Amino acid sequence: MIVRTRAYARLGFVGNPSDGYHGKTIAFTIGDFFAEATLYESPELELRPAPQDNAVFSSIREMLENVDRNGYYGGIRLLKAAVKKFAEHCAKTGIELPRRNFTILYDTNIPRQVGLGGSSAIITAAMRALMEFFEVPIPDHLLPNVVLAAETEELGLTAGLQDRVVQAYGGLVYMDFDKQHMQQHGYGRYQRLDADQLPPVYMAYRKDLSKESSTAHIRVRELYDMGDTEVVRTMSEIASLAEVARALLKAGDRVELARVINRNFDLRRRIYPVRSDDVRMVEAARSVGASSKFCGSGGAVVGTFEDEAMLARLHDAMQGAGYELMVPQVAPNHRGSVAISSGGE
Repeated sequence: MIVRTRAYARLGFVGNPSDGYHGKTIAFTIGDFFAEATLYESPELELRPAPQDNAVFSSIREMLENVDRNGYYGGIRLLKAAVKKFAEHCAKTGIELPRRNFTILYDTNIPRQVGLGGSSAIITAAMRALMEFFEVPIPDHLLPNVVLAAETEELGLTAGLQDRVVQAYGGLVYMDFDKQHMQQHGYGRYQRLDADQLPPVYMAYRKDLSKESSTAHIRVRELYDMGDTEVVRTMSEIASLAEVARALLKAGDRVELARVINRNFDLRRRIYPVRSDDVRMVEAARSVGASSKFCGSGGAVVGTFEDEAMLARLHDAMQGAGYELMVPQVAPNHRGSVAISSGGE
């Protein structure tokens, strides 16, 4: 049996980064970018590298180009962490896995380090492949916890639940990470929303891939944990925007929703340092009347536009500044499309 599974890139629409601070967010997955895992039974357990894991090059120049495209860390570490946490989850829940070895490999077209949830997509796709292969279901509301543990506990990455939740559920999702509910249940309140309620949205991202950096996140976390008034108050207001946006989506109020999206970025900028290139991307969008905020932590923006005329102006502004612009397609709920193909070898 060959199992192929996918997890899609995600765009943080409103509320991020409050997800890591018991906040609320709205995000959606997009079908344009995804990670895919392929798994099949084999005599030995093998984690097969993807092109971005390449360690053999024809020249120094080729190696430098590979590093510029993919950074220093490939996806093998993500597969290892996924397999480890899947096995630990099964042991913790009393599920005894059969003695079956497998080969697992991955591929992804998600742009790296621009805040689209690329790492969590690889792990989520791998988890789904393992779930399918071993016939071990993990409920949607629990899968994000297992994926997050692979990243934070095994790899030491700074991350929150938002990416993993929306990639587990698929589509447009509202998330409430209320502290009391999280402590009592171990997960937040998650609600699928009707993606048809979304106004016309665009995304744009930097083609010069950025480097990994969690320094800003670490500093904000320290201040938040210390009870810094400005950080705590700002995070609370960012979280409240997600609740407001949910109501605006239902009401179809695109004008006010655009203001909420802009407010989200302005608040974030109050407590986080923002790179000048990222500021220019936001300003380029706003200069033609579109709303704009980060999809994640920088490197890509998402926002709304009014009509085709504004989209054309937005395209000119983004392309002129060297950014890639697209109108993303919301990826559907994963149910019924987890296994891309399955059959005998």
